[in-house]
Amino acid sequence: MKHRNKLIGAAIATTLALTAVATTAMADTTAHRHTAMSEQDQLQALYKAAKAEGGKVTVYMGGDAPGQWDSLAAAFRQQFPDVELHLVTDLSKYHDARIDNQLATGHLVADAAILQTTQDFDRWKKQGDLLKYKPVGWDEIFANAKDEDGYYTGVFYGAFSYVVNTQQLPAKPGDFKGTDLLKPAYKNKLILTYPNDDDAVLFGYKQIVDKYGWNYLAQLVEQNPKLIRGVPGSAAGVASGDYLASVAVGGDARPKGTQVFSNTERFNSWAQRGAIFKQAPHKAGAKLFLSWLDSQATQKDAIATWTWSVRKDIAPPTGLEPLASYKNTDPDAFAKFMRNRGAVERFRSQVELYFGQVKGADPGDPSGTLGRTPGAF
Repeated sequence: MKHRNKLIGAAIATTLALTAVATTAMADTTAHRHTAMSEQDQLQALYKAAKAEGGKVTVYMGGDAPGQWDSLAAAFRQQFPDVELHLVTDLSKYHDARIDNQLATGHLVADAAILQTTQDFDRWKKQGDLLKYKPVGWDEIFANAKDEDGYYTGVFYGAFSYVVNTQQLPAKPGDFKGTDLLKPAYKNKLILTYPNDDDAVLFGYKQIVDKYGWNYLAQLVEQNPKLIRGVPGSAAGVASGDYLASVAVGGDARPKGTQVFSNTERFNSWAQRGAIFKQAPHKAGAKLFLSWLDSQATQKDAIATWTWSVRKDIAPPTGLEPLASYKNTDPDAFAKFMRNRGAVERFRSQVELYFGQVKGADPGDPSGTLGRTPGAF
């Protein structure tokens, strides 16, 4: 799995480097509506400002595997070699605690955050902790992927659903449904990410319980699933053929598996939010990173190769339809779920009765070395 991620990362970095050279050499045909400058010209201006500021930026990015976003970091460094980037990956729920503690102690390390915990951005905005900034490409970003006032902006759409061995799928994959996992073939062959450990996974289970009831979870547990921390491990378990399916997760499940969007059940999709902090020590560097990430070139070559872009002018990956065409998902639903923390915690506590307390090391920081202020210069 690590070898495949390195190959994918290298390919993305190479593609982005070539794209940057090409787009710098010619006028970009999709100039920002509010300026005559092309997106690449705007990025160069931001690059100049970031270098003048000192050429540094720290970004906390949600993820559940060390090095998960190394390909993005490598591509950024290749295009902007004079800006030193610390891109720190860990579970969003740990990053938000770090940020809150850094704000409380007056020692903010994170210049920007790109996290799954949507409710934090609403709270930070209300508290006055976020910098109002509309990155390059703002007008091309879908309305449901950005704050209307400009305090945070989506960088990609995530989507969690079933991941299933291709040999187990019906003739029409969309006909697959959750009750299929209760069949004898799946006994001892399910690999599940603890739903009580990850709120995006938890919301997937909320949608399943809403449809089938709590008894469905009892029957699912009777299938004796393997429980792990982190989403990539579930996709990898199906990809290898060791397991036949997982629930409410995503990721590359090739060669043995694929992600399935059921025609009869809802699945979770959301815009992963990014924002800059008002007290950020490297505001110019943070503006450069978020604008680069939302630029047409990066969205096309690094985001839309594996998931939906947040931009209207970027086509979805091969094999997927535009996200708006899927009638059984709502990109706003997850944020609404996350906003009611009391309801989230009550549901999590009940789910824990079925799956037990989370066990195992933090998949984003298995050695436990990140501490309170990772990425500090």
